[in-house]
This record gives sequence, structure tokens and C-alpha cells, in this order.
Amino acid sequence: MQIPIFTVDAFTNRPFSGNPAAVCLLENDLDEDLHQNIATEMNLSETAFIRKLHPGDDFTKSSCFGLRWFTPANEVPLCGHATLAAAAVLFHIRKNTNSVLTFVTLSGELKARRAEDHIVLDLPLYLTYPQVLQEVEELIKAAVGDMIVQDLRYSPDTKKLLVRLSDAYERSVLEELQVGAQRFLSVEKTGKVKGLILTLKGNSSGKHKGHDFYSRYFAPWYGVLEDPVTGSAHAVLSSYWSEQLGKKEMLAFQCSRRGGELKISLRNDGRVDIAGQIAIVLKGNLTF
Repeated sequence: MQIPIFTVDAFTNRPFSGNPAAVCLLENDLDEDLHQNIATEMNLSETAFIRKLHPGDDFTKSSCFGLRWFTPANEVPLCGHATLAAAAVLFHIRKNTNSVLTFVTLSGELKARRAEDHIVLDLPLYLTYPQVLQEVEELIKAAVGDMIVQDLRYSPDTKKLLVRLSDAYERSVLEELQVGAQRFLSVEKTGKVKGLILTLKGNSSGKHKGHDFYSRYFAPWYGVLEDPVTGSAHAVLSSYWSEQLGKKEMLAFQCSRRGGELKISLRNDGRVDIAGQIAIVLKGNLTF
């Protein structure tokens, strides 16, 4: 059996930065257990599987496809960067002729469209609610030690905890913070947190001006200690920072070691457009 496979760096235009995802194009149905086997073999944070929904479908001409995402450990309900990567393979490699692609996923229908040198994802926007410190105090201490936390929010839809560090800190403090995310598993006793976002307000002056906010994202509960650039976390961050900054259009930077940039635009229909660039770094075939 041969399956076309690609590695795409998402939310960057430079190879070897951004967030890498593997993308498989399925001409035919794939045995259920093979999805996980392939994702484990690829050993990237996500492997995306694009499938045809009808017998006559074509990767170049059709506009609607099935899409699933697997980490090396399990299937996940939403992955922004692997959706960007999947759209990139269809647009740039299969030369898909449509301007908008629709993916049928566990999180409903997701749309990806071309916009100049970016690909724009139409994602759900997730609201956050104030979170009492006592309930998650140990987790926050494990993440940031004695740093000053300015705000604490929780997104019940995504089970993500948003921890905003004090505006007094510079971007470099967030970048250089040593986070032992493996420890989160033992100190998070509530069972309600499956992802931890650290975020910081952007600096309107200095060498990094232009970014409205910064973040880092940790998901050891899904086997991902730190994710380089996370679309789904920005579906949460967008609603929070839009409210805080009074802005609908924002530029975000996720300051992991690889780093990546996201252009954000809150829509009028209660969803969010998150745009990024891509770099395709590997083309080949799985053979088994």
C-alpha cells in the first residue's frame, strides 16, 4: 500500500520553524488502527488524514473533504495547525482549484481559504470565564513558579486554562521561562484542565512591536509537552484578548523555541479567522 505523505511547517514561511504536521492523502478507506499507527510512526504533534467523502471526489477539483487529526497517542477533536497544513497540501501540491475548502471534522465543518500568501482558517471562537486561583494553584505554581499572574481564565469548551502573566514582564521572560510540563499531570487534580496557555500582553514599543499578545501552550495530557504554534489555543486567546484590548484584528506570536505568527480576525458570526503561512518541507510515500 502506498499513501502520499507530506510534512508541512505551519504558521511560518521559513522551513524548520512554525509547527510541523504530517498530512496523508487517502485515496481509499484506511483501517481504523492504521491511522494511529501512522501518527505514532511520524511522531509529530499531529498527523492529519484527508479523505474523500464520495466515490467521484478528486483532490484537485472537489471542495469538501473529511479530515481527522491524530497525535502519537490519540485522536484529537480539533487541530488548527494540521488543518492549515492539510489545506496547504491541497492548494499547493494538488493545485486544488477552489478558493475555499470545507473539512468535515469532529468539531463540525471547518473552512480554509486562500488569501494572498496566507491560508485563513475559520475556527470556532471559545469564550473564557474567570477561574478561582485556589482550585488550580498547584498547577500554576508548577508552570510559572512565583511569577506574578495578572488574570486567570478557563475555557470549558476546550478544557484550557489561560494564565495571563503581569504586563510588567517582557516577551523575553516568557520565552526564557523553563517549564516542566510533565509535572502538570500530577499536580492538576481537578480533571478539568487538558491544556495550559501562558499569555502576555504585547509591547507597543521596542524591537518586537506589532504583536498584540504573546503565548506559549502546554498539553502534556495529550502527550504534547509544549506545542510550537497552536491554532486551537488561539481560538481561546482571540476571545480573551479581543475583550481586553478592544480589538477585532490582532497579530499574535507564539514564542516557543520554533516560534510562529498568527493573524487574527474576529468575525461577525461568532467565529474567528486565524491566518498563517506555510512551508512544505517533505514530500513522499508511506509504503507498507
